[in-house]
Amino acid sequence: MKFTLSWLKRHLDTSATLDEITEALTDLGLEVEGVTDPAAKLRGFTLAKVTSAEQHPDADRLRVCMVQTNEGERQIVCGAPNARAGITVVLAKPGDYVPGIDVTLSVGKIRGVESHGMMASERELELSEEHDGIIELPSGEVGDSFADWLAQNTPEKVDPVIEIAITPNRPDALGVRGIARDLAARGLGVMRPVETPTVAGQFPSPITVTIDDDTRDGCHVFAGRLIRGVKNGPSPKWLQDQLRAIGLRPISALVDVTNFFTYDRNRPLHVFDADKVQGHLRVHRAQGGETLVGLDEKQYTFSAGQVVISDDKGVESIGGIMGGLNTGCTEDTVNVFLEAAVWDTVQIARTGRALKINSDARYRNERGIDPVYNAQAIEDATAMILDLCGGEASDVVTAGAVPDVARAYRLEHARVSSLVGMDIPEAQQRATLQALGFELQGDMAHVPTWRPDVLGQADLVEEVARVASLTRLQGKPLPRAHVGVPKPVMTSSQKREQIARRTAAALGYNECITYSFIDRASATLFGGGDDATMLANPISSEMSHMRPDLLPGLLQAAARNQARGIMDLALFEVGPAFSGGEPGQQHQAVTGVLVGRTGPKDVHGAARAVDLFDAKADAQAILSALGAPDKAQVLRNGPAWFHPGRHGVICLGPKKQLAVFGEVHPKVLRAMDVKGPAVAFTLWPAEIPEARNTSASRGALTLHDLQAVERDFAFVVDRGVEALTLVNAAAGADKALIESVRVFDEFIGGSLGEGKKSLAITVRLQPTDKTLKEAEIEAVSQKIVEKVSKATGGTLRV
Repeated sequence: MKFTLSWLKRHLDTSATLDEITEALTDLGLEVEGVTDPAAKLRGFTLAKVTSAEQHPDADRLRVCMVQTNEGERQIVCGAPNARAGITVVLAKPGDYVPGIDVTLSVGKIRGVESHGMMASERELELSEEHDGIIELPSGEVGDSFADWLAQNTPEKVDPVIEIAITPNRPDALGVRGIARDLAARGLGVMRPVETPTVAGQFPSPITVTIDDDTRDGCHVFAGRLIRGVKNGPSPKWLQDQLRAIGLRPISALVDVTNFFTYDRNRPLHVFDADKVQGHLRVHRAQGGETLVGLDEKQYTFSAGQVVISDDKGVESIGGIMGGLNTGCTEDTVNVFLEAAVWDTVQIARTGRALKINSDARYRNERGIDPVYNAQAIEDATAMILDLCGGEASDVVTAGAVPDVARAYRLEHARVSSLVGMDIPEAQQRATLQALGFELQGDMAHVPTWRPDVLGQADLVEEVARVASLTRLQGKPLPRAHVGVPKPVMTSSQKREQIARRTAAALGYNECITYSFIDRASATLFGGGDDATMLANPISSEMSHMRPDLLPGLLQAAARNQARGIMDLALFEVGPAFSGGEPGQQHQAVTGVLVGRTGPKDVHGAARAVDLFDAKADAQAILSALGAPDKAQVLRNGPAWFHPGRHGVICLGPKKQLAVFGEVHPKVLRAMDVKGPAVAFTLWPAEIPEARNTSASRGALTLHDLQAVERDFAFVVDRGVEALTLVNAAAGADKALIESVRVFDEFIGGSLGEGKKSLAITVRLQPTDKTLKEAEIEAVSQKIVEKVSKATGGTLRV
């Protein structure tokens, strides 16, 4: 946002210096990005007087002038046609830098005659494009600063330009009056009152306006009036100077008026050449496929749903963004239709982004303008057009209604201290809010219509603190509530992730961090790949879906390593996986994968291919470190990407799954281009029950002073019976006495017969109160045989 100091002073009566104003703006949150001060580059130039001007002896167009300066009389050779005795000029001395020609002067000879400086033209000092002659001043004393002379006589020539950065939440500061309001609240001046003219309509408007029913959420109110008999010539000098200073090119009085209000009051306006409008104006949503050549002479094609303004022959303007070239005003324009509207900010942003248009109107309309000012904006702009261009105005026609943005919040004076830490008197808080345009009724503060960013009590506190200056904040140490060891700051889940990482690394795994996005084909292999987890705007086709599991990323990493000759790998990752695209449809997992062999080949043959028991041992080691119960079950029915007969699910009951381990399915390995063997495990830390004892100390060590007893049993069972079923049955024979049950042998064939097998187990009995007698051991052994026979249908092998 750019504006000149003189423009600011149209709204702010202030005696503050430029430095004071820029410092206050930054402190108020309107950060000053740059200041262009034309007077700064003119400080070295002084006034001088030509005492004589003689013809150069060797050049017809040059004159040798004697010039009276503050350092005495100097000889200067000049080629300007108006160089003559008696005029007051602007002198550039040797050593001065002349910006218009990018030269630092020195004493030189021109056609054999020495010249000690030069007399400058306006273009050489970058004051204008005038260069037909040197500057002639009507007054001034020799030696006076030229910059000071300009400040007193033509201040617009040295008007400083201030550029500030506007945050998206401050659309009111996109108008010079809004900036002046902040400075006045800070105490750097007093707001000047603005005229609120009302122009009486002289005739009914021949052009009416309507808003389609399905477009009222895109355009709240659309107002306009016809002004006939205007003379569209150049705008006055003061207006052209203001626009040029902020980088805008003056076009014509009608267009310059709309640009003036855009920057002066944050009010984008538009003028149609009424003679080029056929019929009436209608605000509606595009059907799709319509085209328009904009004022920037580019053609735009509209998508369905974008808001446009049309007459009887077609689209004539992009609502709130840019007008059309066909109905734009020219020097021949006699009748104009002035338009002011309030648009939905979101649809403005979407349309502007889709059409790739960056205009001043879009920039302001998508951030928000004052909706209540819409009716007065028509009157203000009409009055200026009539003043500059003449003509007579019609009645105002309006469609829609101004949206109700009224709201109020309670002003609690103590909250400034509690939220910000500043002690500001109640009277000062109220005065600050009133200066910013808030209306106070008791302890309720009614928000001005030009401040869409104020949405709660905390925003009132922010406004008070911002104007008072946050530089007044002083650091205060908080009192220590108690002395001692502070409570841990890490949550249980964070601790478990840390423990899982350290344990996996200690087991010899290397940690990987892969992308949370994978391709559809890989996601489908692991139970994902549907539309619920598809990204709306993926960065590549290989990252189109959210990963349903961590395993595909690790297998892709293994494939990349194998392609580079590294065949034996142990990789793990801790991170989220996604079962859907909604909040809560993600879970934290710990996944490891082993590929190849357990070690390099050696003469002793110690290395072997990895198997599912390697994955099981590592999974159990991590579960144990995370505090999982020791007596977990291993069941079937794991995910489809594991080998159907070589995997297991570690559970606490059939529904409480803690982990899964096993060989990766050969079809998955082929699809992922991984050369096996490959085994993997996945743990879900959140499923592990929290420990009942949360103290940092360990429980007491339990030692048994009575000798344990082991008994071996061999059972003949059907070949399809799982060893786990047998083990669980044996362990349930006497849960208090039986410490462990372990399978140590399997035999198939021989005299057992077709479809049978022998499973041998070791049962360890640990007494706690007395030594076991033979009869007691036999009784437990009999229970074990009965339990196993009942559970498996097997018999004790003799």
